[in-house]
Amino acid sequence: MKQKIIFLSSALLLGLTTTGLAQGSDPFVREVPAQAAPVLQGVPSAAPAPIKLTGVQNAAFGMPRSSQNGSTTRVVFDLPAGVTYTLTPTFSGLRLDVQGARVVPTVSGKLGDSVSEYRAGGGQATLITPFPLSLTGGWQATEAVIGTGGRVLILDFGASVTGGASAELGKLVRTVAQGSAPAGGGPAPAVTPPAPMAVAPKLSPPPVLSVPRAAAPTRLPPAPTPAPGITLPPGDTVAPTPGGPLPPAPTLPGANPETPSALSGQVPGVATGAMLTPLRIGKNPGQTRVVLDLPPGTTYRIVPGGIGLRVELSGVSVVPMVAQNISPELRSWRAEATLSGATFTLLTAAPTTARSGWRAQLLPPASGELSRLAIDLSPALADLTPLTPRQKLLAAVPAIPVARGTAILALSASYVRPRVVIDPGHGGRDPGAVGAVVEKEAVLDVALRVAALLRAAGVDVVLTRDQDGALNADKNTDLNMRARMGTPGTQLFVSIHVNAMDARNALRGYGVETWWNPNHPLSSSLAALLQASVINQTGAFSQGLKNSQSLAVLRGSRIPAALIEIGYTSHPVDGLNLQDTNYRDRVALGIAQGIREALVSGIVDGGAVGGAGK
Repeated sequence: MKQKIIFLSSALLLGLTTTGLAQGSDPFVREVPAQAAPVLQGVPSAAPAPIKLTGVQNAAFGMPRSSQNGSTTRVVFDLPAGVTYTLTPTFSGLRLDVQGARVVPTVSGKLGDSVSEYRAGGGQATLITPFPLSLTGGWQATEAVIGTGGRVLILDFGASVTGGASAELGKLVRTVAQGSAPAGGGPAPAVTPPAPMAVAPKLSPPPVLSVPRAAAPTRLPPAPTPAPGITLPPGDTVAPTPGGPLPPAPTLPGANPETPSALSGQVPGVATGAMLTPLRIGKNPGQTRVVLDLPPGTTYRIVPGGIGLRVELSGVSVVPMVAQNISPELRSWRAEATLSGATFTLLTAAPTTARSGWRAQLLPPASGELSRLAIDLSPALADLTPLTPRQKLLAAVPAIPVARGTAILALSASYVRPRVVIDPGHGGRDPGAVGAVVEKEAVLDVALRVAALLRAAGVDVVLTRDQDGALNADKNTDLNMRARMGTPGTQLFVSIHVNAMDARNALRGYGVETWWNPNHPLSSSLAALLQASVINQTGAFSQGLKNSQSLAVLRGSRIPAALIEIGYTSHPVDGLNLQDTNYRDRVALGIAQGIREALVSGIVDGGAVGGAGK
């Protein structure tokens, strides 16, 4: 009974959060046709009379049953006689377009680990998943006849589930075109799954929208295969996504990522204390867009913080509202009335700062007099503002003493520049991870920037490669040769890589992580300095320090060594970061500053360089 109360209260609250807009009226959020209000099961007095629509039977579809088996979530629908449907797998879940029955308007939260939300109404039912679905990946659909003679539709969801629709249901599957841009050019509008709204005449189903796809990288030869026992960083074992990477997340029209989003602003005009309409939500893979329609004279202030964003408005009024389980990027939102206006609190999946985790733009009215404050939310949104020439200057690194055994040379000739090895991963026939960028190209570019910063600060930099090539055509030999460059006489070894996740889990992978192995007592300290410095410079999401695998390029080094993954080429937002020159500048500065801190704080191999007798 407690679960029913929670479900019904959630449905009532979410039923207040959305207003109907005509299809195509706003290029930033695409809403669905108006739909029926929720039906409260078990409350006879609240149950509406059956809705009779032309061509639609009085039979009802919806109210699924769900169960969990390991990581697989099973959802079962009863199929009334005469009902037909089509299945559309998308980047955010599975949509069912139902004919021959009215779809019971419903909003519910999590049905299981692999179904984070269920929404239905207006002839559609949508099961939202925390991972993208392909034609055959992430889901499976079959029909069965139960003992009473009725039909049921059985849907299984899970990151490792494969099969898609059964052979009998294959003709019922529609696909979202992903190879062409929408008419008129520009990014595809964000698509919001069905939400319960006021009763309205049934409209024809909305067209299947296409989303632009990033250009696929140049076809590359297969990478050399390491021998058994050679352990590679996680992203190095991910095969390129069939058909190319996920489409990049849409950017805000008119916004410049090189300019920080304004923390405050005002809509032109005179405030009248008008009542705000509920905010609108648009969902894209890896990113959620929130749109507030603001009347003339409204002032706003955006306050980022550890649990999300707070949007403070004055010159308006609002009806208090709460909504839960919106998307992977927006856990919930709350609207509250204040003495001067209203406050919207957006609880996000990760902390936000003044320059990361979100972007915002005040847009002029599309029609009428309401301006739009559009806010994009994603943990992968990093700081892409350019560094000033002064910021790119690294403080000088002091020279270190040269030792021959235990004897220290005279001061006139006893100090040399510290030496570090920078290893841009992969190269030549081995491209590394392939997605929004090709790993071998991106890491070489960053490594050259790091080398330039360190050399200007007085550090002797040795690159394992300074062009597109490998030390050896054999993968195992190549890794061992790189590791052997980390020998006494050199202070530090830093390998630079780009991460990736397979297509089914691509939306889960974003941010920066640093690996270390117990090859040297100070490797963990070096890794911690690198991770903290790069996160500080980029505002990227921190995946933290990792040491759960013994990596070939680290364990063979005899000096403090670390491997840093600077982003995920498979993620729709992080992939855009990796393409950005300013992001690469910030990553390079973060790595260089981390290395400098390690050198001056004593996190080096004994603090001295061997002399001629080494």
